[in-house]
Amino acid sequence: MSKVLHSQSVKSALGTLGWTQKRLADEIGVTSQAVTNWLKGTDFPRPDKLLKLAMTLKLGFDQLVDSQVAKPVIAFRKKAGTKTTSEHIHRAEVMGALLKPLVSFLPPRRALRTQIPSPSTDYEALQNTVAAVREKIGIGMQAELTYQQLIGEFRANDAVIVPVMWGRKQNHENALHILLPDEQVTFVYLNLDTHQEDFKFWMTHELAHVYTPEIAGKDDGEDFADAFAGALLFPRELAHAAYVEAAKLKTKTPQMEVLRHYAHKHRISLFSVFCEVRNYASATGVAPLKVSELDIHAVRNLTRGGLVSESLFKPLPPDPKTLIATSNTTFQSPFFSSLQKMLHDRGTGAGYLQQVLNVSIHDASALYAELVR
Repeated sequence: MSKVLHSQSVKSALGTLGWTQKRLADEIGVTSQAVTNWLKGTDFPRPDKLLKLAMTLKLGFDQLVDSQVAKPVIAFRKKAGTKTTSEHIHRAEVMGALLKPLVSFLPPRRALRTQIPSPSTDYEALQNTVAAVREKIGIGMQAELTYQQLIGEFRANDAVIVPVMWGRKQNHENALHILLPDEQVTFVYLNLDTHQEDFKFWMTHELAHVYTPEIAGKDDGEDFADAFAGALLFPRELAHAAYVEAAKLKTKTPQMEVLRHYAHKHRISLFSVFCEVRNYASATGVAPLKVSELDIHAVRNLTRGGLVSESLFKPLPPDPKTLIATSNTTFQSPFFSSLQKMLHDRGTGAGYLQQVLNVSIHDASALYAELVR
């Protein structure tokens, strides 16, 4: 479908900044005639220029682009204490727009997908939901949910994993979810520079968004995704077993050791186990354990494990060939193989990788050289 810029939004933004079209052209790195053509609707910015335009004028996708194409749906899995700003949303929406041309190079999409029709955080309803999902995956209620099973669910539901290395502190998001409604394809960016104990929870949180596209990107969607992730990883049956074992012990320290044992066994965080046991106790009306949330955080902060990237790559950082191979094999993602086809077919440059992966031009150029050689 044809797309044009909202010329009035652009002109209003220019007026607010006190800029001329010539100044905008200089900032974006194009000619004045190019800007004139965009505003007249006779031409449309290339993806990298569209992103620069959005970031420069601080306009969202729907403010900037007049299109019959549905805008991308964005959901962030944020670092604690961070705030989603308009800049984060703008960048993610334009990243979504950049991903649209890649869709035609992905493998054929599947006809059947898992959907949760009435997502609810009510304890009984949530436990029934995760029981159905575990049955669909083919695992019992007390079995560990493995990484490979999670990855298989992403693949079965046309969700493309994009493993990235965004650092522990430098970036706003631990994970980024971009749903393209028209194409019915989801891209899930997973930051590998995060603690191993948290990674499975974040993956499951993102899977919840895949199962519930109608509430992805909304506050109730985030609430459900958090509740679903904890319950799927450590459902009622496991919470009951952990509670019974810990409740026999009368002091905090041995109770804590029981919870730590279950966390280690299921390769999830101590906090996740604690929350699900606490939810179980509240729902069933039994007395809570002696261990408090403050106790959990104190122990957890002293025993944090390594990063996912550290376990996957030695040495760090990985060279482009290793990163691509890990994406292809460990995460079973078609992202880089599809990207490689697109680069060869369309002659797209390294700048596209820089924008769509949100990485430095140095890293983008190295990846580009590996993909096109």
